[in-house]
Amino acid sequence: MNVQEYIASGILELYVAGVLTEKENLEIDAYAKEYPEIKAEIINIENAILELTRRSNTVNPYSFDTLKTKLGNLESDTKVIPMKKGSDWTPYLGWAASILLAIGLFWVYNQNENLKSDIEIVEQQNQALEQQIADSDASLEKTQDLLNTLRDKNISVISLGGQEVSPTSYAKAYWNRQEEKVFIDAQGLPEPPDGFVYQVWSLKLSPLTPTSMGLLEDFATDDNKVFALNNPNDSEAFGITLEPAGGSESPTLEQLYTLGVVSAS
Repeated sequence: MNVQEYIASGILELYVAGVLTEKENLEIDAYAKEYPEIKAEIINIENAILELTRRSNTVNPYSFDTLKTKLGNLESDTKVIPMKKGSDWTPYLGWAASILLAIGLFWVYNQNENLKSDIEIVEQQNQALEQQIADSDASLEKTQDLLNTLRDKNISVISLGGQEVSPTSYAKAYWNRQEEKVFIDAQGLPEPPDGFVYQVWSLKLSPLTPTSMGLLEDFATDDNKVFALNNPNDSEAFGITLEPAGGSESPTLEQLYTLGVVSAS
């Protein structure tokens, strides 16, 4: 190892400044034990920083203008007193000052970047909260509208019970004959498997004549599981079957999940 080149690299100044990684610090500790020149250099750098700190705490009371005036009044033949050879730490004052300045600037930069990041995070959180509030307001409004619709005096409620393929299933049909609409509450149906969809049928019983009213699309992602379908038919019963995606022209009776008969009124 070329000790002088290692010393000249500037890494020892960074070591003293405390900005190296733990691995690098351990490496320099080992070199300092092995090479006395490196240990002595570290001591000199530390002394230089201490001296720089001491000098910064004893600021000359004279202002810059006063100092300039005094310098201007010096005799041209003033003798120059040569500086005595100082301690070994003198050549390192410049290095120490540069390191301290770099550390200070680096800290300020990091603080500024962290502040910007925090502000961006807060702004994103505020935007997300505002969106959640807007979505919540819209959802509440839709829910209220739905409740008002289902409570209409012209609504007939038909309970659809589970059938052989799924005895625990159930649903309700809210039928508004005047508006020719049916609202299917499918909360009691299991989520359909991939590639399948629930299909609702209007039924005439004698003879049995099914007419498709539509599909319960996006069943898994629908929060309230209430679906609005048109029904211009003179229905005597309603049934829900499980069909391949896209629906079927006629119901698959083996996959009849719920069935309910319209009460005579």
